[in-house]
Amino acid sequence: MKDSNIRYFSRVVFLWIIFFLFIGSVWAQNLSNLSTLKVDNLSDAQIEQLIKRAESSGLTPSQLEGMAREQGLSPIEANKLRQRIMGLQKTTNPQSAQNTTSGIRESTSQTQSDLFDSLRRSDPYYDLTPFQKKIFGYKLFHNRDLDFNPSLNIPTPQGYIVGSGDQLLIDVYGASQESFDLNVSPEGRILIPNVGSIQVGGASIEAATSRLKSSLGRIYSGLLGSNPNTFIQVRLGNIRSIKVSMVGELSRPGTYTLPSFASVFNGLFAAGGPNENGSFRNIQVYRDSRLVATVDIYEFLSKGNSQSNITLQDNDVVIVPPVQARVEVVGPVRREGFFEVKPDDTLSDLELYTGGFTSQAFKDRQTIRRIENNERKVIDVSREDFSTFNPKDGDEILIGVTLDRFVNRVQISGAVIRPGEYALENGVSVKNLIERAQGLKPEAFVNRATLYRTSEDLTLAAMPLDLKGIMDGTQADVQLKNEDLLFIPSRYDIQEETYVKISGEVNIPSTYPYASSMTVGDLILQAGGLLQSASNSSIEIARRVRDASSGKLAELFTISINPDLKLSEEESRLPLMPFDHVFIRKSPGFEREKLIRVEGEINYPGEFAISSANERISDVIKRAGGLNQFAYPKGASLVRRTVYFKDVTPEEIQEKNLRTIREKVDPERNPQLNQAELLLFERLDGKINAIEEKKLIEEQRKIMENLNKNSISDSLSRDSLFNKVRFKKQDVIGINLEEILRNPGTGEDLILQEGDILRIPKELQTIRMVGEVLMPTTARFVRNNNLRNYISQAGGFTEEARKSKTYVIYANGDARRTHALLMFKFYPQIEPGAEIVVPKKPQRERLSTAAWLGIASSLATLGILVQSLVNSN
Repeated sequence: MKDSNIRYFSRVVFLWIIFFLFIGSVWAQNLSNLSTLKVDNLSDAQIEQLIKRAESSGLTPSQLEGMAREQGLSPIEANKLRQRIMGLQKTTNPQSAQNTTSGIRESTSQTQSDLFDSLRRSDPYYDLTPFQKKIFGYKLFHNRDLDFNPSLNIPTPQGYIVGSGDQLLIDVYGASQESFDLNVSPEGRILIPNVGSIQVGGASIEAATSRLKSSLGRIYSGLLGSNPNTFIQVRLGNIRSIKVSMVGELSRPGTYTLPSFASVFNGLFAAGGPNENGSFRNIQVYRDSRLVATVDIYEFLSKGNSQSNITLQDNDVVIVPPVQARVEVVGPVRREGFFEVKPDDTLSDLELYTGGFTSQAFKDRQTIRRIENNERKVIDVSREDFSTFNPKDGDEILIGVTLDRFVNRVQISGAVIRPGEYALENGVSVKNLIERAQGLKPEAFVNRATLYRTSEDLTLAAMPLDLKGIMDGTQADVQLKNEDLLFIPSRYDIQEETYVKISGEVNIPSTYPYASSMTVGDLILQAGGLLQSASNSSIEIARRVRDASSGKLAELFTISINPDLKLSEEESRLPLMPFDHVFIRKSPGFEREKLIRVEGEINYPGEFAISSANERISDVIKRAGGLNQFAYPKGASLVRRTVYFKDVTPEEIQEKNLRTIREKVDPERNPQLNQAELLLFERLDGKINAIEEKKLIEEQRKIMENLNKNSISDSLSRDSLFNKVRFKKQDVIGINLEEILRNPGTGEDLILQEGDILRIPKELQTIRMVGEVLMPTTARFVRNNNLRNYISQAGGFTEEARKSKTYVIYANGDARRTHALLMFKFYPQIEPGAEIVVPKKPQRERLSTAAWLGIASSLATLGILVQSLVNSN
């Protein structure tokens, strides 16, 4: 039995080894040799394929990078790979780029494929590597939007060479009319009825037309002579195909079948153009083993010259040799990259290929980095040598950038009409510069200005100026230098912004800008006027004290104004000063209505206004018509707001009233409005918009305060259960309504407060059992039935029940607990609508073995200590 188990285990291990070897071989076929990656030589399409192969193996792009590092990929190449993947995915979908860094693939393969397809459609050079994109001319034959196929819808070229397989359409018209549709035989001949065979192969269309005219003249005499009346036209019908060999440094070398109209560019396009090592300037066309043309693609790209782009013939050979000399241009030119140069090319020729300098280029000198005699060296070429200096293979041509420095600039800022930059010419002075800036603003501070001057060592110096003296001629004007900056401050820039503040019983209490000679009435008008609750007398003004050495913090004034806001002599004698704070008090006799609610079994339930400060429960019961025949006075309760109740503010009440009135006069709801109602709607709409804007600002301020609060809080605030009880907005108060109605005005008869809710239920005929009972339920109330009987109806106590703490909640909100005396328990009396609550025993943690060992060790130590004390005594 033991041997069979060993054999079975060996077989399983062998199968697992075979499985892992298979997986390893598959992986090696897919993502092997990552250590030799050259990221700059990979196109976007190849990066895409790499990502897809990794995903098919269950790897994310970030895991692909990690695996490449494990295989020995250098950190530089690994960083390039990560940047290329992130750039590729950021182009398709910004969210995909974020998922790349976290290593989480959230999109399916289909979605990823759609993203790559979108990128392919948007980038015509998606298949090119970064190096290939920088080779000038390389994109010409890889642009999917560019078509080099020859056009066949053109007039027949007179220089076209007729060959075997061409179709000639011969039209004779005039005094005689005839048409011939003839194909050129392999021997280069066409057969014309009644004329015979005519050799046209190898001849141009023009020469073939002349031969046909001579031959057909024997039949149509009108074709010949000095005054012919019959004419001939030769056209091409179906053209033949030719075979051209495209060899050398091409992307797809081979033999291609092309239309006979095809040129060298058509052949290059079919073969994918020169590859990275191919020449763009020395493409050779051989015909019958003879060189018939040399094509320079740069001539076409830079000058539009296509004279060397000859029409190909059958069996032509197009050879693209390796590039002999290539240089790199870096810097502010229109077209950076790699350029092929001929031995006689100069920097001026290279400027043509790059598209010229940009406006930021330094055009007086170019720096050449060259490898010569196995060493690197730098060559400076001045502008006058551009036309004679010949670049060599491997040269790196660096174009400098112009200095970010001005040679004739002065600036002016501050309190002038047109601040900005001005040219330094013809000896500009401070006064001239101000005049060119169209003068000073009215608020300009003319006592002093500052001229900031840049010295030759580019350090900054400040020169104070008496601007008023310079402007009126009492002080000498100052001549400006290059890069001078004249700063003219405003009076408001050098003084504290003044304001006044109003609070209290006004419509819009806030801070307002100070204006000279403004009075309390002017400020009240800006604050939207007085509220109905405002007192127009005993208005207090608190004014700042400049010298607080006496201990006085504010100077107080009391003033009265006209209720209609008419200007009084007292008000005009006490104008406001900057930073005054005006307090508008509430009128002593003003009180807004306070409401309570009576609900349940009463004759007139609803809201009632409190009529006096000492109105009691019994008073409002009388006003509500008394209890009806279904009322249960013992279950009556009073719901009262706690200190944590957030009452509706006067501003919220005012906003609600304004919105209600605006709805009444809204032109969209009620088109039949007079002019006064329309004006009222506009006023209300403006006030409500101002309130909403203020609330928005306040909400943003509260959000910022919450963000800036310390995250550490006390344990009580973290206790959600405690907070739920502690911060209750309303409490239920149990009342004895029967006693209140028998003896009104006693201590049981509570004085009502705003927001109180008096609830008078119907007599309930059920008892509810909750908590640690076997079956929490609701039972029918039976008079004289005690608590134990009701618990029995709920199945009895559970094992976790804390029987001694059982309590009863009565219908009016009062609660009574179970009392225990020695071994006896006295349960509360049960009344209709009561709820019996059986709490749960607290959880007790059992001592672990380590804790028991600790206790035993402590007891042993204590015993030894006691024994030692006894022995010593």
